[in-house]
Amino acid sequence: MDHDLPVLPRNVIGIVGTSGSGKTTLLEVLVTQLAALNLRVNIIKHSHHDLELEPPRKDSARLRLAGAAEVLVASPYRFAIVHELRGAPEPTLDEQLARMGPADLTLVEGFKSYPYDKLEVYRLENGRPPLYPDDPRIVAVASDLPPPAALRDGLAWLDLNNRPAILDWLRQRVKINSPQP
Repeated sequence: MDHDLPVLPRNVIGIVGTSGSGKTTLLEVLVTQLAALNLRVNIIKHSHHDLELEPPRKDSARLRLAGAAEVLVASPYRFAIVHELRGAPEPTLDEQLARMGPADLTLVEGFKSYPYDKLEVYRLENGRPPLYPDDPRIVAVASDLPPPAALRDGLAWLDLNNRPAILDWLRQRVKINSPQP
């Protein structure tokens, strides 16, 4: 873990865990509940796979494949920017955050090695050890197991099946309240 990286702002929380632990499912629930409170939530999801965001023969894909550095596709409903790295290094989490618009909260899935506060989703049935013992930036664990006897100070243990309690913890952690109507 690179401890020389800057610590990210308080309104950025990572959701980490091993593959299949339920990170995306938890994110989906949290975003739905936060959006229902009229909060603006951004998501950064890291992938180790190549991304295919456009149908292969659409104009935007053809132009990107022809050599465009960036292609912005816009519609009355949304827009997307596809930026080709073409051998350049992958942007850091800080650089990705700088590209995002303002938000009450940004949730990050991935970028585990970065020094920002994280909530780990942990399930014993995945057959992999938890991450929290080796990462002091994991400040909470959402699990379907009871808390272990020796839990480090300051580490919150949350019931993965009690989504309202996880939402309450998150809102308190980043000190966000529902905006005024």
